[in-house]
Amino acid sequence: MDTRMHVRIVPMNGDHLDEVAELERICFSVPWSRKMLAEELDNDLSAFLVALDDGGRVVGYAGLQVVLDEGYITNVAVRPECRKQGIAGKLLQVFLDFAAGNHLAFLTLEVRASNYDAIALYGSRGFRSAGRRKNYYEHPKEDAIIMTREFKNGTENADAGAGEDGIRG
Repeated sequence: MDTRMHVRIVPMNGDHLDEVAELERICFSVPWSRKMLAEELDNDLSAFLVALDDGGRVVGYAGLQVVLDEGYITNVAVRPECRKQGIAGKLLQVFLDFAAGNHLAFLTLEVRASNYDAIALYGSRGFRSAGRRKNYYEHPKEDAIIMTREFKNGTENADAGAGEDGIRG
């Protein structure tokens, strides 16, 4: 049975850094450091969101960089025990709404070729495979699938269906 966890999506701030850094260590073989995350908070081209549970704990987060009319989703991560509850989809939807509302041409991201849950989530939200980066990931070495979602004149170019939680590869 697929249950949905109630979360609040809010902009990431310095108070969230320790929990987000911990989430990075849990989810990724080459995690971003707390220092890297803090630097992104000062980057005018970046926006980071956190998903907070009812107790205020960070259960997921996502990052976006925007240059001109192009958006690049840098990170999507959800605590393993909180996956498949709609959290990654909610984070992703904020970025999709932002892209459409701000007339971005597209959003793009990379995902591990073996991360089928994330690929399914992105596909359900209109992202399509646009290429492959050979041996992009380390530990273990693996290709990245480049996925892109195009927008036309600031509107969505594909239907955004409901999806499962995924994580950055």
